[in-house]
Amino acid sequence: MGIVKKYLKSKPVCKVTFTVPAEEAKKVAVVGDFNNWNPKGSSLKKLKNGTFKGTLDLPKENTYEFRYLVDGNYVNEAEADRYQWNDYAGAENAVLDV
Repeated sequence: MGIVKKYLKSKPVCKVTFTVPAEEAKKVAVVGDFNNWNPKGSSLKKLKNGTFKGTLDLPKENTYEFRYLVDGNYVNEAEADRYQWNDYAGAENAVLDV
């Protein structure tokens, strides 16, 4: 898995690219604070090599909790900036600082 952050000089936005290796998966989405944990509109595209990839524009100077939704199962990003316990989920969420 991986995250690449690209800050834009012209806008207060960070382009965040999420990459998830999941050859066997049918659907992968990234869900979090930035989209009210709704997988609609945040699906990642499956590439020929079996990884899923997608880019979201997120406002800078914010912190977001997020997880991947892989075929209905929540998965954390191994390369997250940090992790934070979430009582609602009963698990740790990955945290992204932009």
